[in-house]
Amino acid sequence: MKGLRYFLWGLVALAAGLFGLFAYQLTQPKDEFVESAMIGQPIPAFDLRPALESQPGLSSADLADGQPKLVNIFASWCVPCRAEAPQLETLRDSGAEIVGIAIRDRPEDVAAFLQVYGNPFTRVGADDISEVQLSLGSSGVPETFVVDGNGVITYQHIGDIRPEHVPGILARLREAGA
Repeated sequence: MKGLRYFLWGLVALAAGLFGLFAYQLTQPKDEFVESAMIGQPIPAFDLRPALESQPGLSSADLADGQPKLVNIFASWCVPCRAEAPQLETLRDSGAEIVGIAIRDRPEDVAAFLQVYGNPFTRVGADDISEVQLSLGSSGVPETFVVDGNGVITYQHIGDIRPEHVPGILARLREAGA
């Protein structure tokens, strides 16, 4: 009976300790920023066929031509991609060169998407099996990378670009060009 009593008190102590640990973790500030392992790394080598007949495809060599660029990963079936389309137009109108990578998409769907939501891209490559997307460390669509003129990733924006993000992305792009 005495052994059972010690066992029960041990369980109570363990539960109290876990409760205290959980309560402590709840008081700590939440960090929602995901730091990409690709920041500061050269863009992986790739060569994507054109996603549209009317525009050239995209290769890693295109991103190391001396000019900083935004690389936008998108898909015609992506609802947040539709929401960020006006911001991509604003970025383009502000002087940003934007290239696109269409993920697991058919050419006719990409063309229809860009016809409806606008085409801010100078090039659009087709990533049929998400190989380039994964090599960039992208976790989904949409995502946007700032790549300097040497082909080095300097910033990653996860999720759709909202109006309040535009000034910060333009600043990152200017820094990449300096």
